[in-house]
Amino acid sequence: MKQQTRGSLMLLLCAMVWGAAFVAQSEGMNYVGPFTMQAARYFLAGLVLVPVIFLRDKKGISVRPSGMTAKRHQFVCGVICGVILCAASIIQQYGIIHTTVGKSGFITTMYIILVPFLGLFVKLRVKLMNWVCAILALMGLCLLCAGGEGLSGVNYGDWLTLLCAVFFACHILFIDRACHDLDGVRLSCVQFFAASAVSILPMLLLEHPSWAAIQSAWLPIVYAGVCSGGVGYTLQILGQQLVPPTLASMILSLESVFAVLFGWLILHQALSARELLGCLVIFIAIVIAQLPSKETAAA
Repeated sequence: MKQQTRGSLMLLLCAMVWGAAFVAQSEGMNYVGPFTMQAARYFLAGLVLVPVIFLRDKKGISVRPSGMTAKRHQFVCGVICGVILCAASIIQQYGIIHTTVGKSGFITTMYIILVPFLGLFVKLRVKLMNWVCAILALMGLCLLCAGGEGLSGVNYGDWLTLLCAVFFACHILFIDRACHDLDGVRLSCVQFFAASAVSILPMLLLEHPSWAAIQSAWLPIVYAGVCSGGVGYTLQILGQQLVPPTLASMILSLESVFAVLFGWLILHQALSARELLGCLVIFIAIVIAQLPSKETAAA
């Protein structure tokens, strides 16, 4: 029980770190463009994980690929994950320009609802409860973003953030189908460097960043890269080793709640009663979506 409590606290801290990262992303955009922010933060995130890999190897708790085929598979999967992560993150970065931190946090977390439906493309079955959660999440989205105007009232930034949730769902599905037997920290390190590398060319072509601007944005970049990427991911790995999967995913979904909280505390982005109700409905849908089915519980 003590180990589970310790693991739960690690995951709660991870959710807090990730929730606050939405603030860092928003603030960083005051100084640099989306691609510059992304290239810098993911490069730092990859660097932070290098010593983590070394320590895990030294303790014998990592899954080290043996042979050229296994190493190539690990690398290719990491690069593909990085490309998908790059697409999801850059869309999120552009979306957060036109919406609030709290909205971005809750809409992004809807990837949990979207995963089963995207699973149709790989012949996974969508259960009745998934449809119920999707309808609840859609109702919450209308309350959060559109008010009485329905989906037609959702703004450009909110739609972009919803699209980013689709890419995050694709990211999860790819890892589940192709990468589940690989070392998670190595995979994440490669994907971070890949996401950074993919961002460099459009950064140079579209944004022309200056070193002075990057220095001005050092705190959001360091937080998003080191804390959210390196520290947050490490806490997730350690916490999930001590906590059952269902409880772990529910604790991590509190990331959206912390995004609203930190957006209010730091950026003074308060949500109306209707928007808070929308957040609550989406959060209920997310929690229900993570509850194990009868078949899973029996297994």
